[in-house]
Amino acid sequence: MTVNDDSFTNWKIREEIAESMIPLIGKLHRERDVTVLLHSRSLVNKSVVSILKTHRFARQIAGAELSVTETMPFLQALTALDLGPAQIDLGLLAGMYKADDRGLSVAEFTAEAVAGATGANKIERREPRDVVLYGFGRIGRLVARLLIEKAGSGNGLRLRAIVVRGGGAQDIVKRASLLRRDSIHGQFQGTITVDEDTSTIVANGNAIKVIYADDPSAVDYTEYGIRDAILIDNTGKWRDREGLSKHLRPGIEKVVLTAPGKGDVPNIVHGVNHDTVKPDEQILSCASCTTNAIVPPLKAMDDEYGVLRGHVETVHSFTNDQNLLDNYHKSERRGRSAPLNMVITETGAASAVAKALPDLKAKISGSSIRVPVPDVSIAILNLQLSRETTRDEVHNYLREVSLTSPLRRQIDFTTAPDAVSSDFIGSRHASIVDAGALKVDGDNAILYLWYDNEFGYSCQVVRVVQHVSGVEYPTFPATAV
Repeated sequence: MTVNDDSFTNWKIREEIAESMIPLIGKLHRERDVTVLLHSRSLVNKSVVSILKTHRFARQIAGAELSVTETMPFLQALTALDLGPAQIDLGLLAGMYKADDRGLSVAEFTAEAVAGATGANKIERREPRDVVLYGFGRIGRLVARLLIEKAGSGNGLRLRAIVVRGGGAQDIVKRASLLRRDSIHGQFQGTITVDEDTSTIVANGNAIKVIYADDPSAVDYTEYGIRDAILIDNTGKWRDREGLSKHLRPGIEKVVLTAPGKGDVPNIVHGVNHDTVKPDEQILSCASCTTNAIVPPLKAMDDEYGVLRGHVETVHSFTNDQNLLDNYHKSERRGRSAPLNMVITETGAASAVAKALPDLKAKISGSSIRVPVPDVSIAILNLQLSRETTRDEVHNYLREVSLTSPLRRQIDFTTAPDAVSSDFIGSRHASIVDAGALKVDGDNAILYLWYDNEFGYSCQVVRVVQHVSGVEYPTFPATAV
């Protein structure tokens, strides 16, 4: 048999195993609210090839490809357990099992590693929590996609309505079309139908009422059967507590802003300070995409090395706030054509760090350049550390943070030598450390952090909403801080 034959046979074997994993992953998700992950990447609703690619990706960060032949026994062991709602990472299970020298079987080790999600320890399944989207632009539609995707067993978050201004004839049809097809993020994974008579979009069985209103005060959400909902404001029109309080109408319990909050509105970066949200807090912000990109790695570096001062330069994709062609704009420079120019502009991300990391004493400055790409940005984080280190040490530390730390859902890591911005479209992490671009000289470190400023940020928003609504389930196996 030739090498080519061996490779093809091996592929077919792995393809068959991945195919048999799909119903097991789906059943755990639908019936028990268990999300199966691989190095923080969900395997729910993934194709055979996607599952195999996710396993292969482990080669970049862990140094060796993770085979489905290694992870399948752990998945089979999970199906035999009395599991409650949880997130379970097969990559962590396989890695920790390899390092364990007690001679346990896969079934025994798995039962021990996820004991916090079984039997008397398991969390009871939550009742569905209503969610309303106020505004349906770039972030609103991506958050909608994520909420629909995560509907799972019907427990958890349930998108009940979107609120928009009336747009004339076939408004709801056009909005459904924008949800169905996206020039950057591709086609919606599923089916979408429209009932114009009832002003409803049905996406993968989720009936979403489209409410037309020019102002929050015009809506009584209880009229639509909505109770104790979390409203996500994607418009950015109101950013202080007084303005956002307008959303606290009948049927709405909490308001989450997808832009930096002003005044005393808490700016929350999931993974860093989401645990500080008070149970009775009704209004909070998810900060900006750039703040979400830089704060987790900044925290990681400060925890290990101490940060004395820093500067962040963001090279940011253009946004709807800019003009396609030169025209009047209230801000300086943003009136110039976005697809034709690099545009120097301001960023509030550096100043927002203090809200998310109040214990960080370092002064962080920042600036931004908008460039002619439609999505994915890069933040260059230049840090003076409190001690000298080496490139290899920082490289290995950040790789480990991306694999096993509490920030592993926020920080990703790539060693791909030919990586460019479009490779990170659809990333669910807040930022991705580019290992090849990392620079360290004594007490100075420069990190290059890619981030999908649309989709990665939307994932962070949904994580915050899951947390404040009580449907964010613990991840197993637990890892050291």
